[in-house]
Amino acid sequence: MTSSPEPSDATSPEPSDATSPVEKTTTVHVLRHGEVHNPSGVLYGRLPGYHLSDLGRAMAERIAEHLAGSDLTHVVSSPLERAQETAAPTATALGLEVATDARLIEAGNVFEGKTFGVGDGSLRRPAHWVHLRNPLRPSWGEPYTEIAERMLAAIAAARDAARGHEALCVSHQLPIWTARSFATGRRLWHDPRKRQCALASLTSFTYVGDDLVTVSYEEPARDLLPAPVATGKKFVAGA
Repeated sequence: MTSSPEPSDATSPEPSDATSPVEKTTTVHVLRHGEVHNPSGVLYGRLPGYHLSDLGRAMAERIAEHLAGSDLTHVVSSPLERAQETAAPTATALGLEVATDARLIEAGNVFEGKTFGVGDGSLRRPAHWVHLRNPLRPSWGEPYTEIAERMLAAIAAARDAARGHEALCVSHQLPIWTARSFATGRRLWHDPRKRQCALASLTSFTYVGDDLVTVSYEEPARDLLPAPVATGKKFVAGA
């Protein structure tokens, strides 16, 4: 992928008075889905049948309210139910259809369908240890570089569909964080506990023409987050 000089995180994009189509400012908001109903606590990954909880639906409605005054002209989602359900209120409020892009899907993971709670034994089984041999790739799932490539391609497609306006892509935590890390020059391997990508958060990529100029982050549903989930952290590119 060809990228512009390293963009950095910012609270808002610089205004542009460009009139040429190739220089128009376009913002693609990448939204993490809301809370999922998952009483058994499994790593559901790409498994079908996982829907938003009541709280997750409230988060989706909050996002629709937050984006009500935006210039959104395109809404696209991961094919998974929880993402589609998160996208629906915003699309309905703005009279838009929800498109689907498989490149926005959750990352593949060999531990899909398993639990990792204390005492469940998932990581105690020798048969699983081989999957932990290389956390930099990572060896237990889809490589970070592949996640970044597909996500940034999906974001670029949304940018092209909403040229000069705003687009909304609904995806999942790891793919969003990986795309953000790649775009801002951070290493891709990381501690999952330190991702700044809360439920129903927006990571926004702003372009002038095809050049990425800023990446910003906000949590419109922060007051709805369960206390342990709220990030409370500020992200500094390269830190």
